[in-house]
Amino acid sequence: MSAPDAHHADHQFFIPAASIWPPLTCLGAGLLAFGLIAHLHLKPAIIGNGMMLGGTLLIVLAAAQWFAQMIKESRARGKVVPVVIDLANRYGMIFFIASEVMFFAAFFAAYFFLRLHAPEWPPANIEALPIHLPILGTLVLLTSGASVTWAHHSLLTGRRSDAVLATAITWQLGLIFTALQIFEYSHATFGFGDGVYASVFYLLTGFHGAHVFIGTCMLMVAHWRMQKGHFTRQRHFYFEAAAWYWHFVDVVWIGLFLFIYVL
Repeated sequence: MSAPDAHHADHQFFIPAASIWPPLTCLGAGLLAFGLIAHLHLKPAIIGNGMMLGGTLLIVLAAAQWFAQMIKESRARGKVVPVVIDLANRYGMIFFIASEVMFFAAFFAAYFFLRLHAPEWPPANIEALPIHLPILGTLVLLTSGASVTWAHHSLLTGRRSDAVLATAITWQLGLIFTALQIFEYSHATFGFGDGVYASVFYLLTGFHGAHVFIGTCMLMVAHWRMQKGHFTRQRHFYFEAAAWYWHFVDVVWIGLFLFIYVL
């Protein structure tokens, strides 16, 4: 059944057409993860590097095609069925964010366990990073949280030009935060393998940084779709989901900033 015709049935649910892009995206993610393991443990390093490069390229290609297909399906549905919004979309996004919360909860638990049982934190051989860049990054993320809220409110009130501007500001602030984190990593005096402090530091901040980058890409797509007129006051769930995700990223960073940098 083709995507435009998939919703013409005797039920309220939209059934998307079969697609190869979701499993290919997962395959790319697995190749990237195992490539990182190979990079850390196997010689020559070109094996792991090649796997990571291949996985990254596959993720970019497959995810781009997957997103394009999802946009076409969204545009082909016509009138939105309430069951689709309330169950498939909203609850699905809520459960996804809840699963992300569990990820970070496990990583924070590891951090607190190591910190409470370590005789010295950070260890004597680790020079903790200064707090100046994290403070700037916090201001950037908090500002982006305000701008994405402005964009959402503008969509709800029919001010599309304001929504386009605010969304553009948000994803640009996301890029600035990513650049700040890259700059911080490049000036760190310790590497990922320099003990448990370094490992858990890069695990938490790097995992969060990856989420910021993903959220930035989501907002870029939302900005493009907004310019194309895909969203209305009633139909803009993709943007709403991206905004939820962005606020989640903001909240996680506040915890990271307080426990890793301040305390």
